[in-house]
Amino acid sequence: MRIVLPSGTPAELAEPPVPATSGLVIAPDIFGLRPLYDDLVARFAAEWSMVVVAPEPFPGRSLGPEIDGRFAEVARLDDAVHLRDLEEAADTAAARLPAGAPIGLLGFCLGGMYCHKASVSERFQRIVSFYGMIRVPDAWRSPTQGEPLAALAAGHADRVLAIIGDQDHYTPPDAVEALAATGVTVVHYPEAEHGFAHDASRPAHRADDAADAFSRAHAWLTS
Repeated sequence: MRIVLPSGTPAELAEPPVPATSGLVIAPDIFGLRPLYDDLVARFAAEWSMVVVAPEPFPGRSLGPEIDGRFAEVARLDDAVHLRDLEEAADTAAARLPAGAPIGLLGFCLGGMYCHKASVSERFQRIVSFYGMIRVPDAWRSPTQGEPLAALAAGHADRVLAIIGDQDHYTPPDAVEALAATGVTVVHYPEAEHGFAHDASRPAHRADDAADAFSRAHAWLTS
């Protein structure tokens, strides 16, 4: 169901049919909250028995489905504001859990990049980045966009699992090497391109690799 975080940011929330002992925040891709994420939130809540919350990455902005306008808008995102929303989503999940229950973070594409940046937070015990940008793309650079590698170097890189498609132009080999050097655990999928796991409608989707990646993500989040 749709909720509103204290900041005013919309989010999708789902609770499992059995009492949960952990929570999960999902950081969406560049296309934001949509039926795909309603389904993912419900799926992870049911299958992983977690309280799951996914905040909208572009609150208050009227953006269409075209990628170009959304690319331009990423440069206007503020890391501090985005991390606040992820932490408020974590607090929302925690309010429905036993005291001290662990909260994980999982993100895709843009959300995966913010998973790297969120490693500076103490709020997330485990983090999984699906094909998150390792260096901020040139078109997204701005004074409010910090570098993921810098955040990882200053944060808890050892808490991060990175799911990487080796054919993904957003995560070239030299960047992946730098990512691993921070202490992030990297899992490679040699034939996979960007976005291969979370959206079955994409041409890049690889069902077997996606199933393996989600199994690894669940094991990491619950370890």
